[in-house]
Amino acid sequence: MKITAADVIVTSPSRNFVALKITTDEGFTGLGDATLNGRELAVVAYLTEHVVPLLIGRDPHRIEDTWQFLYRSAYWRRGPVTMAAIAAVDMALWDIKGKVAGMPVYQLLGGASRTALRTYGHASGRDLPELFDSIRHHLEEGYKSIRVQTSIPGIKALYGCCGPGAGHR
Repeated sequence: MKITAADVIVTSPSRNFVALKITTDEGFTGLGDATLNGRELAVVAYLTEHVVPLLIGRDPHRIEDTWQFLYRSAYWRRGPVTMAAIAAVDMALWDIKGKVAGMPVYQLLGGASRTALRTYGHASGRDLPELFDSIRHHLEEGYKSIRVQTSIPGIKALYGCCGPGAGHR
C-alpha cells in the first residue's frame, strides 16, 4: 500500500481549522487535525510546500518511520508549525491503520483507558440576560461545568459569542 495523495483542507472561514486528508492506492483515507491557533495558514503552507511532497509514495503503515523522517529531515525542529503538521500526518496515518484493521484507533493503542469523560458547555450571550439564559440552558442539559463568555460593548464579534444562535452553544 502506498500514499497517493495528501490534501490540505481549510474550513470555517475567519477561523481557519486545518485538516490533512491522506489517500492510499487502495482507497483508504485518513484525516488528521493540523489547526494551530493564530498560525493556521503557516501550517497550511508548511504542509503544502514541504510535507505533502514527502508523503507521496510512502507506506502508510510505517507510522513511526514517517514521523521520525518528517521530524529529523527538517533543519528547524520542534517548532509549533512543524509539530502541528507532523501531528496531522500522524493522526491521518493512524486513522488509515484503524480502517485497514477494521477497528477504532484506541483499540490499536491498547484499548479504552476510562469509561467516562467530564465535558463542559460553552455559554455565551450578547448581553447579560442572554448569557444567563444560555447558562440555564446548559444546566438543563445536565452540564456541571460551564464556560461563560459574554460580549463586550462596542466590539461587533468575539470568538465564542455573538454569532447566530451563540446564546445556546
